[in-house]
Amino acid sequence: MNSITYQQALPFPDRPTVHYNTLGQVPELSGSSNPTLEVIADLYHFRANNYYTRLINWLDPDDPLRRMIVPHEGEQAEWGKADPSDEASITVARGVQHKYRDTALLLCSDVCAAYCRYCFRKRIFKDDNQEVSIDIAHGVEYIRNHPEITDVLLSGGDPLMLSTRRLTEILGSLRSIAHVQTIRIGSKLPAFNPWRILDDAELLTTLSRYSTASAPIYVMAHFDHPRELTDPALACIDRLTHSGVRCVNQCPIIRGINDDAVILAELFSLTARAGCPQYYVFQCRPTFGNQPYTLPLVQSYKLFQNATRVNGGLARTSRFIISHTSGKVEIVGIDEELIYARYHRAKNSADEGRILLYHRDDEACWLDDLVFCGQSHLGRKC
Repeated sequence: MNSITYQQALPFPDRPTVHYNTLGQVPELSGSSNPTLEVIADLYHFRANNYYTRLINWLDPDDPLRRMIVPHEGEQAEWGKADPSDEASITVARGVQHKYRDTALLLCSDVCAAYCRYCFRKRIFKDDNQEVSIDIAHGVEYIRNHPEITDVLLSGGDPLMLSTRRLTEILGSLRSIAHVQTIRIGSKLPAFNPWRILDDAELLTTLSRYSTASAPIYVMAHFDHPRELTDPALACIDRLTHSGVRCVNQCPIIRGINDDAVILAELFSLTARAGCPQYYVFQCRPTFGNQPYTLPLVQSYKLFQNATRVNGGLARTSRFIISHTSGKVEIVGIDEELIYARYHRAKNSADEGRILLYHRDDEACWLDDLVFCGQSHLGRKC
């Protein structure tokens, strides 16, 4: 039974009633103990709920949603870095990152409803990590003192895991700063637990209060696979939209989850129809533990291109991005010899829009794996 058909065979998934913090607590896994996976789940935390586990076809060991949350033996390979995009270099205070001139990022939560196995910030879930700041007072003050910052991204972890009272305080503090025009909330809750939004009228009222036509709030949703777009998830997006929030989707291309052009095309189509069109598609970051989830860069780009070209309108407007330490590098073309890229956003503002040329390498998984060829206009060989 293919992945999309399987969702259609499921009963209407209700709100989660049980939360799991160990593999042994998951009924479908309790009788199949794997010591290796237990060790990995302890190293890179496991968390889930029975709303999401009901979406999994447990008869299929390669089910993409199973792969999303259940550890893989390949995670123990010595591969990757704790901070592959060097976020430490742009951290200006605890919980505050300032990479692009007009954008600040606040790490305000250190927990998610469930943990994606390929998470690029899995370091922050370790007990000794001090990057997240639940008290964002210093971050708000930093933003207040930097009038060039017009866009603030709340991230973590998942900000919607915070209490509504706390979120109201954070949004109110940011809205007291005149030069903050846009607030974005990065969240996987619409996929992992849409009832967090559906059941909380106070949260929707808060979002409606602070999201206006001239100063909107965006929810940067994180749907990775079409089966995550259940009826409750679609209702969640609809409820957010009717509260004045604008929704877009972004996700990486992940081996075993959405590394199929048909699946990606379906995802782009469904999110666009739901009023949450695809914004960015990312190359999986080479974070430690991520080897089994990472595709070579050329393969990812080809999948993205094949998925995009079969759709129309808003379902084909996303960009394929590498979140590199130097900026958001968009891959814009590949031929037999070269990979063509450009800075969509750059840490050094002088690099904005600059074209980058690299020798094609079909085994490379990250920008640093490529041999730099030069800079030029598109189409000119180096």
